Amino acid sequence: MQRKKQCVAMLLAGGQGSRLYALTTNVAKPAVAFGGKYRIIDFPLSNCVNSGIDTVGVLTQYQPLILNEYIGNGQPWDLDRAFGGVHILSPYQAKTRSSWYEGTANAIYQNMNFMKMYNPEYVLILSGDHIYKMDYAAMLKSHIEKGADCTIAAIDVPMSEASRFGILNTKPDGSIYEFEEKPKQPKSTLASMGIYIFTAEKLYKYLEADEANPNSSKDFGKDVLPAMLNAGEKMFSYLFDGYWKDVGTISSLWEANMDLLGEKPNFDVADKSWKIHSRNPLAPPECIGAEGVVKNSMIALGCEIDGKVENSILGSNVIVEKGAVVKDAVVFANSVIKAGAVVSYSIIDENVNVGANAKIGVEKSDTAEIVVLGRGITVADGVSVASGQKHESNILE
Repeated sequence: MQRKKQCVAMLLAGGQGSRLYALTTNVAKPAVAFGGKYRIIDFPLSNCVNSGIDTVGVLTQYQPLILNEYIGNGQPWDLDRAFGGVHILSPYQAKTRSSWYEGTANAIYQNMNFMKMYNPEYVLILSGDHIYKMDYAAMLKSHIEKGADCTIAAIDVPMSEASRFGILNTKPDGSIYEFEEKPKQPKSTLASMGIYIFTAEKLYKYLEADEANPNSSKDFGKDVLPAMLNAGEKMFSYLFDGYWKDVGTISSLWEANMDLLGEKPNFDVADKSWKIHSRNPLAPPECIGAEGVVKNSMIALGCEIDGKVENSILGSNVIVEKGAVVKDAVVFANSVIKAGAVVSYSIIDENVNVGANAKIGVEKSDTAEIVVLGRGITVADGVSVASGQKHESNILE
């Protein structure tokens, strides 16, 4: 008798993340650092293990090396299992063809053999670029109770933002009668979160049909979900009312980091009842010097602070030298802010060296824009980087 899992999760983590500019030049978007000790992918992985889902396929494609190394055998998320656990799924050469993932539906289609290996009753589809805490087990319970073929997690958004999302139009019982992908004139504010639960046999059927359709763009929102709806399949929404942030842009990534700060943060990563697992420890910095000042900030292990850090988040082993100021900024691991430098309203990637007396960005205001410095670059002493600039190579003058 074949062993089986009730539910297998498939996590789409292959996106390029072009709207994050220099931050994703060398890494996949789900591998981008977040909140001092985390990477974005920590959140869906932690949600899975906290929800009792212990079999996760992570579909990678764009710049996967750092992401693959970070996930490893899944041990930090308690996903190192003999039967199940976390698996990296990259495009590979099949007997009939070899191709990159062409869209979200095609990516899942290419890994049907992985899913079928566990003979699941249900399949959970996730995106790797959202910050949130969600009990997928409660969503699965709703799916089963309603006898649904597909359940789509949804969140209520302001009408002014609704045209950015796939919008669900539903009946009072939550059943979906219409799905509109980024409508210009939305009929409701119920936005798809890109989180789906399918009854496995239905998913296989529609993926195979979609793959055989030469006119399909191989996308869940544009093709598979409308096809299921048109065929009269039972589709329901599942309303989520917690914190959820799509961190696909520089501004949304900065805002989500800032949401971690304060006595009562908008999003609490320290909540022990729903632990967010990570490879990296978060602890008091190793050294705050005699003149070092830290206000309303989150500081990871190994930082050395002899300057002033205010309303900011620092990754591990960041050095802020004497007289330097970091304010309203996110600084990733192993970066150095030299003496007298000022970093304001910026996101600084890993292994960046900001020279002495350099000035990065301007004070946060309604007209200011976020500065982005890419991985491993050097900013020369005394150089100024203007509001909104984005750099992925050294700035020497």
